[in-house]
Amino acid sequence: MAIEIVTQNRKAYHDYFIEETVEAGIILTGAEVKSLRAGKANLKDSYARIKDAEAFLVNTHISPYSQADGFSKADPERTRKLLLHKKEIERLIGKIRVKGYTIIPTRIYFKGGKAKVELALAKGKTFYDKRDTIRKKETEREISRAMKAGKKK
Repeated sequence: MAIEIVTQNRKAYHDYFIEETVEAGIILTGAEVKSLRAGKANLKDSYARIKDAEAFLVNTHISPYSQADGFSKADPERTRKLLLHKKEIERLIGKIRVKGYTIIPTRIYFKGGKAKVELALAKGKTFYDKRDTIRKKETEREISRAMKAGKKK
């Protein structure tokens, strides 16, 4: 099945240690689906919350579809319900109870015509962890540049 990525949360990989990912469906209105197909979504500052054995996507911005009528123009940052199996929700609840873990969306995409969100179980990085990650990326970049330069000669 082809995956059509709508938006990604690249900052999540900078700010968090990603432990595992889970795919979930999203309950959307028709205008929101059209807006997603146009690529008008933003995952900045969004997260998932589990309340009463149901999962919700909070603070995800999906811009209103410009050709939609007035009734279907919902709040762009409304809380949206996520579709997960009960066992997946229970497993995530168990992991969240561990100190420092949270659920963040890493990307929204279409798979088989259905809108999906990839949720990541993540633990926040400290300032020195972020510096260490940047240092590792820079050394990898320098090594790959040196390898390319060595092949050209």
